Amino acid sequence: MSDAKKNLLLFFDRPTEPCFMQKGEEKTFFRMPTNFYPDKYKSASNVLENRFSDGASRTVEVRNIALPNLSLPMELPYNDQFSLFVPKHRRMAGKLIDIFMNMRDLEDLQSVCSFCQMRINPYMFNYCLSVAILHRDDTKGLNIPTFAETFPDKFMDPKVFRRAREVSTVLNAGDRLPVVIPQNYTASDSEPEQRVAYFREDIGINLHHWHWHLVYPFDADNRAIVDKDRRGELFYYMHQQIIARYSVERMCNDLGRPRRYNDFRQPIEEGYFPKLDSQVASRAWPPRFAGSTIRDLDRPVDQIRSDVSQLETWRDRFLEAIENMAIILPNGRQMPLDEETGIDVLGNLMESSIISRNRGYYGDMHNMGHVFISYSHDPDHRNLEQFGVMGDSATAMRDPVFYRWHAYIDDIFQLYKAKLPPYPQEKLDFPGIRVSGVGVGGSRANELRTQWEQSTVELGRGLDFTPRGSVLATFTHLQHDDFTYVISVNNTSGSGVMGTVRLFLAPTLDEGGRPLAFDEQRRLMIELDKFTQAIPAGTSTIRRRSLDSSVTIPYERTFRNQSNRPGDPGSAEAAEFDFCGCGWPHHMLIPKGTQQGYPMVLFCMISNWNEDRVMQDLVGSCNDAASYCGIRDRKYPDRRPMGFPFDRPTAASSLADFLTPNMAVADCTVRFTDATRQRAARR
Repeated sequence: MSDAKKNLLLFFDRPTEPCFMQKGEEKTFFRMPTNFYPDKYKSASNVLENRFSDGASRTVEVRNIALPNLSLPMELPYNDQFSLFVPKHRRMAGKLIDIFMNMRDLEDLQSVCSFCQMRINPYMFNYCLSVAILHRDDTKGLNIPTFAETFPDKFMDPKVFRRAREVSTVLNAGDRLPVVIPQNYTASDSEPEQRVAYFREDIGINLHHWHWHLVYPFDADNRAIVDKDRRGELFYYMHQQIIARYSVERMCNDLGRPRRYNDFRQPIEEGYFPKLDSQVASRAWPPRFAGSTIRDLDRPVDQIRSDVSQLETWRDRFLEAIENMAIILPNGRQMPLDEETGIDVLGNLMESSIISRNRGYYGDMHNMGHVFISYSHDPDHRNLEQFGVMGDSATAMRDPVFYRWHAYIDDIFQLYKAKLPPYPQEKLDFPGIRVSGVGVGGSRANELRTQWEQSTVELGRGLDFTPRGSVLATFTHLQHDDFTYVISVNNTSGSGVMGTVRLFLAPTLDEGGRPLAFDEQRRLMIELDKFTQAIPAGTSTIRRRSLDSSVTIPYERTFRNQSNRPGDPGSAEAAEFDFCGCGWPHHMLIPKGTQQGYPMVLFCMISNWNEDRVMQDLVGSCNDAASYCGIRDRKYPDRRPMGFPFDRPTAASSLADFLTPNMAVADCTVRFTDATRQRAARR
């Protein structure tokens, strides 16, 4: 890897320490032009240069360039919070992304980063530089540190940092024991919602949500960064799957499915007390008390002035578009919502990125819903409070109301899906292919086993102004035993064919212990895997490891274990490793289940690959978590609608009635053991 590339990564190290301080394990010193120093340091620039260059192992000469106009991104105060959901913040970030993207070479990018790092809000700087590194041709392959390493304050109990600073100050790196991150520390057991805190507050799940929005940014002059294949549909499907997964977790814990947040005038019954501190803002994240109501916003500091009625107007316009199966374009004409692309158009309108077909009319419903909720404690800024956790993509999934809001948004998408004709038999069947059985092999046939697991995350990179060296923290999360899918197939077509194997898991009983109606069950189908398979003539058995899921990324990618990183840091394989930071965390593939065994049904379908395939070269591309994240610089690798075959209503009254010969199901049990194991290192 070139030095210029390696230098860029140092801007993620100790993000609030000025970049003239030594950075990284090599103790790199950036020698900057005097005019790059902020005013508070400028008079002492020679003293600072002598102090911090002394003992440095490497010195980087920062090129003195004519700096671009940074006035817009610098409007966000350095010590404020940053939110992709706030329109003004999105515009500022879009401008900074464009500046980083348009730097002519890496040395100029390094120069502008040196200037910005000491002036631009650290959260926004990190986001914009990360987006630029993911999308610039000359930086693909750089390992962006996971956000939990750079800003661990967004993911864990602030008490951890006091202990970590104590350990790093008192002990040398080799003598430091890991700091323990407490589990379920935000509420007591008397709060029913706390039963699913292990899901909402999981570090990996919140990193997934942050990384997805990194790969799919809202705003940039370079349209290609935003306008990616089936982006709107992916926004719908990724969030639909989150709601399905969370709903099943609730059902495993004797809680009902999320109640839709669809009446914006009614109080939000659930409170949430995040118990997080912002290290940048030096403030505690504000709570939302039980019974809070969203109110009209008037916050000049954020350039937000919006009434709750505006949210209702946008919602009504969505409902009208779906009722008419057409949207209104800016020129007043109508554009039909067709069967193939309608969900993508609606998804882009709802997410309200720059590729929305009519942002002026359909507005910013999804994002502003987050904003209204996140400011419910201080809608007019009279108490000088910043937004709550719903305002940040790295923290929003911690709050129970996130799932109530997205469950309602998913209901709106489902209204469109209900307008589509059910799949006819010929769209579902694969003539000549019969799936005679499916199951999971493990210690017990058709039993999936879960338990707690304790793992470690590195905090040293995010502990600004403390002694250097590794500081590990241990945290507890859900985990499942590895298993293997076993699928029996009979191919009577007379020759080998290619098929797409689709695997889903769903509950069989509702909250009252009654069989689930199929229309409810299909919306609770969790995608587990999807892969291409050669099927020889005659009978054969397909075996597939759970570890190879197309939905998930392994622990090492979620937490960026560098020892598992492939190839040279500047290589194509390394670039794919970084894109693969986007994916559902593998440790959350399977719901928790219950100690007595939670009944679920495993569904397998083999569809005709010739009808599914997208003609493109996937050599060297990261596609191991394509189901929720797509593939870098490629089309989504499946022509069928996302969630097929369960994305539309059907006339079938039960899953058994729905089956065609190329499908099979198996009853299985998810059994939870309330014990904690230590994570074993995997090679």
